[in-house]
Amino acid sequence: MLNGLWLGFFIVAAVSALVQWLIGGNAGIFAAMVESIFAMAKLSVEVMVLLFGTLTLWLGFLRIAEKAGIVEWLAKALGPLFLRLMPEVPPGHPAIGLITLNFAANGLGLDNAATPIGLKAMKALQELNPSDTIASNAQILFLVLNASSLTLLPVTIFMYRAQQGAPDPTLVFLPILLATSCSTFVGFLSVAFMQRLRVWDPVVLAYLIPGALALAGFMAFLGTLSATALSGLSSILGNLTLFGLIMLFLLIGALRKVKVYEAFVEGAKEGFDVAKNLLPYLVAMLCAVGVLRASGALDFGLDGIRHLVEWAGWDTRFVDALPTAMVKPFSGSAARAMLIETMKTSGVDSFPALVAATIQGSTETTFYVLAVYFGAVGIQRARHAVGCALLAELAGVLGAIGVCYWFFG
Repeated sequence: MLNGLWLGFFIVAAVSALVQWLIGGNAGIFAAMVESIFAMAKLSVEVMVLLFGTLTLWLGFLRIAEKAGIVEWLAKALGPLFLRLMPEVPPGHPAIGLITLNFAANGLGLDNAATPIGLKAMKALQELNPSDTIASNAQILFLVLNASSLTLLPVTIFMYRAQQGAPDPTLVFLPILLATSCSTFVGFLSVAFMQRLRVWDPVVLAYLIPGALALAGFMAFLGTLSATALSGLSSILGNLTLFGLIMLFLLIGALRKVKVYEAFVEGAKEGFDVAKNLLPYLVAMLCAVGVLRASGALDFGLDGIRHLVEWAGWDTRFVDALPTAMVKPFSGSAARAMLIETMKTSGVDSFPALVAATIQGSTETTFYVLAVYFGAVGIQRARHAVGCALLAELAGVLGAIGVCYWFFG
């Protein structure tokens, strides 16, 4: 899938360049494309340096949380809920702890770090699966919730914005929180409908209703604020939550007699190993996207969509953020490249860049997650996983666009 997507970028760029040269007389188009390849290769290394630090930092703190028993406590706290949503998973099964740790990594926006943990969780669930090739209900629910990617603290998005010179990298904190809540809510309800889960079970409601009421109350409060106040609140909460979480991990670790420094270094080493494998993918995708933009093909496609949006009488500012949304179901690295390219082209705090960042933080790479997670355990029949995951992704994209008009429109 990624093979075809990556090759397709270059083929479309080549066709577009030939048309501009032979029909438009633009002989300099090929020089612009070659220059873009080298510029994007350089940008990849610059982004990678900061990504090394981000993944190393947060996997270090996550290891402290794990050794301090925070993850185990979360697994126990969520045990009654998992018992009803995944009845085929016995209480105390290792899969519960791995699922919780995966959700924690996703919640911190560490999608690259969440993947290896998620693979371990999927393999643990496969041990309980009576079929070797057909996805179980528990595996589907886990995958869709992964695809909806509930991101409570999108630190990698903050990192990309900081790398591109954003004066306030956490500005998109609240928009991402609201958009990712939309995608997770829709993903969960779609799976619950397909699997006939008892969402009206008193225990399930005891978990869901307080969260839903808190979110509704929070949104009602946000509705009373101006756009300027919303942006300011997002910045304050983003930075406060980020530092507060670090202190929480450290203090609980210290109280539990965890050697916090040694635990941090242990986790940080894992973060370094995860990060160093990402550079080839980042170079590949950023260069492909750069060529696509330099050839004029991307602008041509966006202009077509923009004309349709204008014909419908809608505002067109969100259109420049759509490349991130269109490739996100197929490739996280391609979407990341599109986001960085949008920030570089339009400006890091431009409306399209803010929408693209919110989209990037609100959904996951559906087909990539399906291929990697199910492929790792030999699942061939995904059943309703694809439809539910894509529905969640669509909800996240629409939610991101709507929330950004609310906050920054």
